[in-house]
Amino acid sequence: MSRILIIEDEQDLAGLVDYNLRAAGFETETANTGAGGLAKARAHPPDLVLLDLMLPDVAGSEVLRMLKADTELRKASVIIVSAKGQESDRVQGLELGADDYVVKPFSVRELLLRVKAVLRRADAEDGPSAVLASGDISLDTTRHQVRVKGEEVLLTALEFRLLRTLLERSDRVQTREVLLSDVWGIQAEIHTRTVDTHIKRLREKLGPAGDIIETVRGVGYKLSPP
Repeated sequence: MSRILIIEDEQDLAGLVDYNLRAAGFETETANTGAGGLAKARAHPPDLVLLDLMLPDVAGSEVLRMLKADTELRKASVIIVSAKGQESDRVQGLELGADDYVVKPFSVRELLLRVKAVLRRADAEDGPSAVLASGDISLDTTRHQVRVKGEEVLLTALEFRLLRTLLERSDRVQTREVLLSDVWGIQAEIHTRTVDTHIKRLREKLGPAGDIIETVRGVGYKLSPP
């Protein structure tokens, strides 16, 4: 049974989401502040966090940063649930490491589908242990670790999935649309500049080793083994 933490200050909405998640067979816990949510996450690490951005004490974006900075919590999937629905808001949330972004108001059925989709994706990533390597880069799928020449490089959840996808499809061109679909899942409506931004940041974090990620002009990207 997957454990879901709901961090939402609108108590009626939190109660509605909590009720429907429990009815769907999930174990749930709620918090109406960012600090309270972080405390509950540390006491009982969740599999997934539903996170509002506009909390009364700590901004949801800061809560997300703290979750991803915590070695015990960074593997928890995060779905942002917010009334802030501009593309720039969605992109920022995903770049901080969220797995999905749901805009209020939403249908409970849609939210349940997205929760199940994110959890399925997380289960697939936690499948049989494997180390993917190319050049100076190695990626451990079980430990969620990336190393360059033996030194660990910290990536966001999306950067990790992006690098894993490129390593698994080494020497094959991946269009921006394919990467949006396969890495971002149901967030494929986000503008393709998002892919370019993530590739740029991934290369920067990998240093010279990141040069094996090549731009195929007018098409997309591919990882070319040295």
